[in-house]
Amino acid sequence: MIGVLGGMGPLATADFFRKVITLTDARRDEDHVPLLVQSDPRIPPRPAAILHGGESPLPALLAGRDRLIGAGATMLAMPCNTAHHWYAQLVSGCPVPFISIVEASCDAAAGRVPAGAAVGLLATRATLAARLYEPALRARGLRPMLPDDALLDTFVLPAIEDVKAGRLDAAARQVRHAVAALSQRGAQAVVLACTELPIALQHGDTATLPACVDTTLELARACVHQWQAASRR
Repeated sequence: MIGVLGGMGPLATADFFRKVITLTDARRDEDHVPLLVQSDPRIPPRPAAILHGGESPLPALLAGRDRLIGAGATMLAMPCNTAHHWYAQLVSGCPVPFISIVEASCDAAAGRVPAGAAVGLLATRATLAARLYEPALRARGLRPMLPDDALLDTFVLPAIEDVKAGRLDAAARQVRHAVAALSQRGAQAVVLACTELPIALQHGDTATLPACVDTTLELARACVHQWQAASRR
């Protein structure tokens, strides 16, 4: 059973759950991946901890991890990019595999563009400050392209807030603008490195945008693949 350390935010966790189901080649209920979902929105805010020294979410994340394992999870996933700032601590001493959204998404990006290509990043300011994606992209021969403060403040961060508040049409317009802006600067793909952002793009026309890496989808894909591989052993 895959344990899902979620609630960051709740809609992103629900989106991950739906994508795991959609990606599973199932003909009956029993063919689906068994999931145990903890959706706990009380986990302290990740951006405040990273940017301003606020309360660390690590104790709550560790407690959630251990709760899921104690309930029978044999594999873990966390559909929140910013929370992967604490991934090393969560993996340390963890007795079950913990699938990384960063590694899964960077693998997907590397499979879509040629070596040396520029890959844009849209994320919270905290995720960018933590440099979660740049080393992983460079390790795959790709060039990270970051949004400037104006793009973040005018489009990306408001879009994330709009998704959390359920204003999906407004969020879709903002994310499309941000993706197009990075494309105009030369990005051949754009990693949506916040799990609210793919939700926004589900509510608008993306035909004219460059390839977007949906980090929620790639984490779900990695979970399905690893679960099915483990089940065949």
